[in-house]
This record gives sequence, structure tokens and C-alpha cells, in this order.
Amino acid sequence: MAERRVNVGWAEGLHARPASIFVRAATAAGIPMTIAKLDGTPVNAASMLAVLGLGAQGGEEIVLASDAEGAEATLDRLAKLVAEGLEELPETV
Repeated sequence: MAERRVNVGWAEGLHARPASIFVRAATAAGIPMTIAKLDGTPVNAASMLAVLGLGAQGGEEIVLASDAEGAEATLDRLAKLVAEGLEELPETV
């Protein structure tokens, strides 16, 4: 299973707008993946309610994971999105 550990770059954490940006990016990636707080229970990264339910704060470490084919590049892109608090998924790493 591929995984990336990353600190949440949005000052407000994964709440409302940042969670929406992340979920849209995870859904658009087209592969199943999970998101979890460090040592927490993984949830579906494409579920807005699940991501909001994590309560991930700005600066907190999270884990993105997937065992899908081609997951490495996708997880790199999503990790960059989260770490840098970007407004949209980067085209390339």
C-alpha cells in the first residue's frame, strides 16, 4: 500500500472550503484512497462527511493511502495540495 504522511497546510485545517477542495481532488483522481489522522482510523478520502469528521487541524499530520495501481503519483499530487494549502490540485508534482 502506498502512503504519504503530510502536515495540513491550510491554517483552518480540513474544514469547510479546504475539505471541499480536498474531496473534489480525491474524487477526480479516480482511485480509491483513504485519509486518516496519525494513528487514527482511515476514512474514505472522497467523502465530504468523513473528511470533515476527522477534525484535522492546521499543521496536524495526516496519512493519505491507497493500494490502487498508479497511486504513487496521485498521492504525491494530493500530498502537495494538502501540505501547501493549495486551491486546486496541481497538474504535476
